[in-house]
Amino acid sequence: MIIELIEEARASGARLDRCCEIVGIDTRTVQRWLAQEPDGGQDQRKGPNTPPINKLSDEERRRALKLVNSPEFVDLSPRQIVPKLADQGIYIASESTIYRLLEQESLNAHRGRTRAPTHRRPDEHVATGPEQVLCWDITYLPTTIKGKFYYLYLFLDVWSRKIMGWDILGHESTDEAARIFCELCEKHGINPKGLVLHADNGGPMKGATLLATLQMLAVVTSFSRPGVSDDNPFVESFFRTAKYHPSYPPPFSSLDEARAWFTEFAHWYNEEHQHSGIRFVTPSQRHAGIDIDILRRRSYVYEEAKALHPERWSGDIRNWARIDIVSLNGRPSPARDAKRTSQM
Repeated sequence: MIIELIEEARASGARLDRCCEIVGIDTRTVQRWLAQEPDGGQDQRKGPNTPPINKLSDEERRRALKLVNSPEFVDLSPRQIVPKLADQGIYIASESTIYRLLEQESLNAHRGRTRAPTHRRPDEHVATGPEQVLCWDITYLPTTIKGKFYYLYLFLDVWSRKIMGWDILGHESTDEAARIFCELCEKHGINPKGLVLHADNGGPMKGATLLATLQMLAVVTSFSRPGVSDDNPFVESFFRTAKYHPSYPPPFSSLDEARAWFTEFAHWYNEEHQHSGIRFVTPSQRHAGIDIDILRRRSYVYEEAKALHPERWSGDIRNWARIDIVSLNGRPSPARDAKRTSQM
């Protein structure tokens, strides 16, 4: 049954290692089963023949569970219980063993009267075209004065990766962020109603002026989890590209110098840089829809090359199909992995 499920998933484009991770079996084990004939092999895992030497006896288990669930310790975690027992001259088991016992008895829930901590992922936003989902952030630019920085404000289109608006200032300001956003909407003729704007959890991102402006414009605001930069990956990736580019010349001696550098870099990024995340077309080409013909011509070139020398191709040609859907903070799933693999 396991082999049938894995083969079905692989037929849909899923990777073998990802399938094995989901069902909890080592990849080498499944490869060995598939190599066996004639029916794909049998599950020959035996498991341990003897119990581990350090296993607690039934009496020790009962004693440990009775202690951790006693009125004195019922509101404490094993991390707190173990040192308290040690102060009383008692040792029943290690901290990890107590956690394991509670897990086996379905008792490893939040202990105590305080509210259990929550770990909520940010909302997923899907873009199927330009000017639907934007993200923004601020990064430091070093100056010739130690301890002083300039601040690059950047607004990026998630679907096309195009720089929509930017400025470099000598301070962080929610008022300036609101100004830059309003200017980019006017410059590109964007109707902000219903537009998703994602940002980090910093002060300028959640300042009263900016939030009031976005609310007035009916913009859908979205925020990363505190301290999780991966929730805003497109801007973070852009900052890395900018700061590792050969033209990056810090430290800057003035705002004019910093703005002059980024003006040239922004033109290169939008108009000349073939972005790997959008099939190696420029952000401006994708934003304007020109990439459709470019990718079609590339596919035609590869089909002609394969037809001329089919012996040099062991499979299909390189996939030059346009990426029509871009997700921000999407939740991983087997179906998503299978779809992503099939598009690669």
